[in-house]
Formats: sequence, C-alpha cells, structure tokens
Amino acid sequence: MPKRLLGLLLVLPALAVIAFLFILPLIMSAVGAFQVEGAFGWGNFTKTFDLYTKDIIFTVVIVSLSTVLIGIASIAIGGYLTLGEHPVAVAILRWLYRWPMFIPFIVVGQILRTFLSKNGMMNNTFINLGLLTPLDAVSFLDWRGIVIAFVWKQTPFVALLVAGAMASINRDTIEAARNLGASRLRLLLEIVVPQVAMTLTVGLILSFVTMMSVLSVPLMINAQSPTMLTADIAFRVNSYGDYGVANALGLISLALAASVAWIYLRASLKERA
Repeated sequence: MPKRLLGLLLVLPALAVIAFLFILPLIMSAVGAFQVEGAFGWGNFTKTFDLYTKDIIFTVVIVSLSTVLIGIASIAIGGYLTLGEHPVAVAILRWLYRWPMFIPFIVVGQILRTFLSKNGMMNNTFINLGLLTPLDAVSFLDWRGIVIAFVWKQTPFVALLVAGAMASINRDTIEAARNLGASRLRLLLEIVVPQVAMTLTVGLILSFVTMMSVLSVPLMINAQSPTMLTADIAFRVNSYGDYGVANALGLISLALAASVAWIYLRASLKERA
C-alpha cells in the first residue's frame, strides 16, 4: 500500500469526526440563518439587528475589555514570576494563580453572584470593616460582574502560557539590561514582553473565543438587557423555538471570533515571513 494512501487511511477517522460533528453542523447552521419560511433571504438578520444590536455591541465591548484586562494581569503575573526577587512571594503566587483554571464557568457564576450581590460577601466585609455603610452598598451583578468573572477565570490560563514563555527567554538579555540600570518595569515592558508577544496573542485569542461562547456567566450575573449573545441565542431557542434568528446570532458570533483569529493568522504569517 502506498505511504500516502496509508497515511490518509490513518487520519480518516479523525477527519470523519471533524466533518460530521463540526463542519456539517456549522454548514447547516449557516444555511438555516438564511432560511425564512421555506425560502432564502435576509429576514433573520434583519430581525436580529432590529432586536439585538445593543446586545451585539455589549458583547464586543465586554469581551474586548475582559481580554485587555486579562492581558495586563497575565503580564503582571508572568513578569513577577520571572523577575521577582522574593522567593517566598514567587512560590506563593505560582501556587495560587492557577486554581481558577479548574473551576467551571457555572461555578464561577454562582461564586461571584454570591460575592458581588448587594448583600454579598464583598459588601458585608466592607461594612464590617467600616469602609462602607449599608445604604452605600451597590450590586455588581451587571456588566462589571461579567468582566470580573471572565478576568478571574481566564487570567490563569493566559498567565500560565506567558509565564512558561518568559521562563524560556535567554537570561543574558535580561541581565545585560539590568546591568545597564534598567528597572524591573522597563525590563518587563521593553525586554521580556516583546519576546513573548506571540504566545500572549495566542492565549488572548483563545480566551476571546472562549468568552464569546460562555452562557452560564451572563445568565447568572447579568439577567437584564443588554446581555451577551449566548443568552440571546438560548432565549430565542427555548422561549420561541426561533432557530432562524438563533442561527443568525450564532453566525454573527462566529464572524466576531473569526475576525480575531484572522488577526492572529496574519501576525503569525508576517512573523514567519
């Protein structure tokens, strides 16, 4: 048997799984987004933009803001693990920062709903410390709660990638800059971060796509309007059985995720060239 045919037979089961469980449902969903009462048209998209334009903008803003904050926090964690001079603090941080990775999003939503509500643990702690009065307590169960949930959950994943990339950097460049009097902040921003920029980009893109697909957090933390597209998709299916608009919302979400992936692919090809 030719080696090329043998190789094709070996990967055929994996290709079949991808084709029937991923590509085919995606095609059917895309086709369903353009089906309106047995014909093809733009009716589902017109209805989607009439009803959910604010939610689309809300989703983009929330996920983009969370991505930026995740990047800043990941650089800070990875930078201290790489440049930190206090071994005990480095060891404690290395042990602590990974724990949110092992907590499901639905548990994150429940934890932060209990923590961020008006009568939650955060406000009660501030009240008991005398830093806040009961009348001044406010609920964070809105867009701020979603951002906090996303940043808290996804930062350890990106920080793990970034810290590993920083650990593999040639220390000679760091020591040379340090000998010339560079501060730790300047070392981090001008020496370390540029060398791990691609790893950081990959982690942030994966986090962006993950946050675009989360349903439990917006449902549990921010039930009011505007909300995220995943909650709108679930609402259209469960309340109205409107798969056309749900497919249109899904296609818009896919386009948003694909635009970020395109940025990464372009940067990757440019770096290789």
